[in-house]
Amino acid sequence: MNKPKIIAYLKPSCGWSQGVRAIMRKYDLPFEDRDIINDPLQRQEMIEKSGQMLSPCVEVNGKMLPDISGEEVEAYLLANNLVGSNDRTPDAPTNQPCAHEMPQASPLQFKR
Repeated sequence: MNKPKIIAYLKPSCGWSQGVRAIMRKYDLPFEDRDIINDPLQRQEMIEKSGQMLSPCVEVNGKMLPDISGEEVEAYLLANNLVGSNDRTPDAPTNQPCAHEMPQASPLQFKR
């Protein structure tokens, strides 16, 4: 099976981005990891190609998958026969937001 050409527009340490990377590792897929935080040209390219500003965006064989989780990337790759299913467990959560987007725990308030 030929490996797809993949360009991933990702943040260095975001949960969603780590999920995409985990899927690439699970299937041993080579990909270009484009840093949209530290490289404004990569961010601009992502916006122009995807038509929106949310990340991650993953381009697979020229098809842009905008604002996508690792879980959704995996489903796309499997549905389009770009990878074969395997039993490996991803080494990171594949559908988790960035830490600053996680719901914050509130302290419990007990009434007397």
